[in-house]
Amino acid sequence: MKLSVVIVNYNVKHFLEQCLHSVEKASKNLATEVFVVDNNSVDGSKGMLLSKFPNIKLILNEKNVGFSKANNQAIRQATGQYVLLLNPDTVVEEDTFEKVVAFMDSHPEAGGLGVKMIDGKGNFLPESKRGLPTPWVAFYKVFGLSAILPHSKVFGKYHLSYLDKNELHQVDVLAGAFMLLRKEALDKIGLLDEGFFMYGEDIDLSYRITLGGYKNYYYPDTTIIHYKGESTKKGSLNYVKMFYNAMIIFANKHFSRQYAGFFSFFIHLAIYFRAALATMSRVFKKLWLPLLDFTMIFLGFYWLLPVWENIKYVPDYYPDAFIFLGIPAYIFIWLIATYYSGGYEKPVSLLKIIRGIVSGTFIILIIYSLLPNSARFSRAVILMGAVLSFLSVAFIRLALNFFVGKDFTLGARKPKRVAIVGLPAETCRIESMLAQTGVPANIVGCVSPVQISEPGVFIGSVDQIDEIVRINAIEELIFCSADVSSRTVIKTMLSLSDFNLEYKIAPPGSISIIGSNSIDTAGDLYVVNVNAITKEKNRRNKRLFDILVSLALLISFPLTVWLIEKKRGLFFNIFNVLGHRFSWVGYHVVNTEMFLGLPVIKPGVIKTTDLMEVGKRNFDAIDRANMLYARDYSVAKDFEFVIKAFKKLGQS
Repeated sequence: MKLSVVIVNYNVKHFLEQCLHSVEKASKNLATEVFVVDNNSVDGSKGMLLSKFPNIKLILNEKNVGFSKANNQAIRQATGQYVLLLNPDTVVEEDTFEKVVAFMDSHPEAGGLGVKMIDGKGNFLPESKRGLPTPWVAFYKVFGLSAILPHSKVFGKYHLSYLDKNELHQVDVLAGAFMLLRKEALDKIGLLDEGFFMYGEDIDLSYRITLGGYKNYYYPDTTIIHYKGESTKKGSLNYVKMFYNAMIIFANKHFSRQYAGFFSFFIHLAIYFRAALATMSRVFKKLWLPLLDFTMIFLGFYWLLPVWENIKYVPDYYPDAFIFLGIPAYIFIWLIATYYSGGYEKPVSLLKIIRGIVSGTFIILIIYSLLPNSARFSRAVILMGAVLSFLSVAFIRLALNFFVGKDFTLGARKPKRVAIVGLPAETCRIESMLAQTGVPANIVGCVSPVQISEPGVFIGSVDQIDEIVRINAIEELIFCSADVSSRTVIKTMLSLSDFNLEYKIAPPGSISIIGSNSIDTAGDLYVVNVNAITKEKNRRNKRLFDILVSLALLISFPLTVWLIEKKRGLFFNIFNVLGHRFSWVGYHVVNTEMFLGLPVIKPGVIKTTDLMEVGKRNFDAIDRANMLYARDYSVAKDFEFVIKAFKKLGQS
């Protein structure tokens, strides 16, 4: 056996399917065995593998044993001269395996090899080549000096960014997404260190290869797609902690005690620094627009009140408490109502903003009517404030639309102009899938992967792709992998680097269309009829439903409590739902990992199986009930659950 390919999978079924299709094509002219080690996925990966790829060697773990241990399980069974550790969210070219194996055969000193990687939009991934993360190298990386001075041989060592990405280089560290290893070298230096659960194991193994007398190479003559961020969400705080803790393990293992101590101190400092930055970034992204709205409306009130005082009353009629407490409270209600009306959705809808302001005004007027006379001021101020709020919010959106553009488009977002690259049978299937997913797409036409033989069917061939994209203003290309080679896909993506395009790949016979928009985003999936609850509108409506039901139960508590089986629990559940710790309806979770195949929502007081007979609640039935709830969510469905399972609203 020449090559053993090892893929560790954990809840990325659709990406794994695409990866294996490309691996099959790349293995045709080479004696290859393929291992897939599944770390107890709950997304249906096992069924997909057994039905579509019966020839692979499947290792099923009963729990997530980590990346290193899972790889080692397969490596111990591997019989190939070379072992390739490959991420499931990758796509390889048809001749990738032949090229890299030929290079290793002609370079006996090579212990490991990595290749050029691009993300789903065709951008070069800098981790394709890396240097050893010494304390100073890590310092330059964490504090951004490597990004500011990428071509410096001092500051650019982490990603070796001063080296030409299109030339062969000897490097310190190989990327775990594609790591070709000489089996002879592994027998000499040992397998992956299982002390690394996730992250750092590629650095450790690369370093041990060089200590063993071998060399690591960056090989640019083949390119793979790596949907960076899909296997693991790299923007999360958990990722930051896991990654840098892995660096500490590496330092303690390979550096001197004093050196390792300094490294450990620095890494802990980096964790807190990155965590603070990540937290501030998330807060800023969520709150900058509401804060801008709040500021603009408040400044408007600050101008309006003196004018109204001079017209209707006397100067300083409104006390400071009203100006600095009452007015902010009004603004807060208007903005909350605007949020729940969809006023912060994109594209921008002025109608939704109006609806939110009007709803907020009614709420304010109701509250106003319940206040004592001493706390009541002019209703006219409330009505003028409503007009002021709408004008302020609308002005901000118009300004953002003019200066920022795309993310703040006014009105309904135009469907993306899409071209499908493939033969007629597959392109028709893809068109049908897009219609079923509800994706707003304007199919401009189909592009032939070969020279056109049916002029009336295609708008052109793939060798004319530049002109097709430019003339037809194409925004997204979907490649049918049944008809288009991975090499053609990658070559096309690289050739269109001057265009701001999105790319998707449709594996043959699959219900998914897969892509990734940038180096920093997780993969983007078009999946038929799946995960409707992930829509922002549905999440917002679900939260609004929870609040309204909680308030209704709180108001009617003296009466409704007698209809509930666990009366004390109802009281606690109301406040848990209001505090956003729970939702009234949620998944039935058999184990803590069951969530992983589903969109994350708050734990439910009522479970998706509460209307099901107890005897029928087997694992498959529970999984199906959860999936149906996530796929076809509606407020009406939540209402049905609450009404029919009303007696259970007090359960824990």
